[in-house]
Amino acid sequence: MRSVTAPAAAGRADGRHEVVVTRHQWRGHSYEARYVRGASSRTAPLVLVGGAFQTKEGWGRLEREFLAFADVLAVDLPGWGSSPVLPEQYGTDFLSDALSQILDDLELPEVNLLGGSYGSAVVYRLAQRQPDRVAKTVLAGTMMRIPEQAHAPIRRSLELLATGEMDEFAEVTLGMLINADTVASVVAGARVRRFLQRRLLNMTPRDKQQFIANSRRLLQHEGLDLRHPPTMPVLAIVGEHDNFTTPERCRALARTCPDSRFAVVADADHMLPVERPVELADLVRRFLLGEPLDDVGYCRTVERIAPLVLV
Repeated sequence: MRSVTAPAAAGRADGRHEVVVTRHQWRGHSYEARYVRGASSRTAPLVLVGGAFQTKEGWGRLEREFLAFADVLAVDLPGWGSSPVLPEQYGTDFLSDALSQILDDLELPEVNLLGGSYGSAVVYRLAQRQPDRVAKTVLAGTMMRIPEQAHAPIRRSLELLATGEMDEFAEVTLGMLINADTVASVVAGARVRRFLQRRLLNMTPRDKQQFIANSRRLLQHEGLDLRHPPTMPVLAIVGEHDNFTTPERCRALARTCPDSRFAVVADADHMLPVERPVELADLVRRFLLGEPLDDVGYCRTVERIAPLVLV
């Protein structure tokens, strides 16, 4: 049953590409999607599920690069962007079902998936549960579960936000997302840090509520179910300086998949989509179109991963 009410908006992305925003419903929760048609699509539509601070309109340069070879569907799932706050008791299964509902509403039988950071768990879960509708999956800045050492900083950030100590809240949150020791080594590292700091210091009341609910969701829900990993080709990507979803953690998740590749992007951190959008888009394009991955100069390493056998 289609839940899309009607196109919420239509127009042109960057004056050239047709864009339609649609509203959706899943179990009483409303949310939106932004579908942009590329000029010459060469693969199935690419679905973008971003991190905690990512909105469907905020993919910028990365979206423009993707449109050169694919239609792009960016989503604000329940609890994201323009959507209402989603209580923390709703976990990854609920969110992957909400994403699946968008694909049903838009009648997309097959897609490629890209999940970044917070959104990578949703993408992994959908690829795991509905492999027949996913051609290939890209996971950027991902891991199996929130590491124990991250729990205390997350809780501390929530305490500071609740008491209105915004300067300290921003610093604690930035400390989780940006490697302070390597900012100078990251492409646009200082600029990205300033941008994120401004975003944290100028959060709206709804932004704060979403941050609280989404952070509590991370703490409350267990890691990914690895017993039946996605069977389609998977590419896991991470910045070399990422100290949250570290290369080791990202590679460990890639190793759970039977057909996976793993790439470490040079001079990049956790905010890879805004630090090196052109390089990330090129890597994704090569993977989705079946082009070689072993001759890219912007990666420290690209390897085919031998799967981990779980017993």
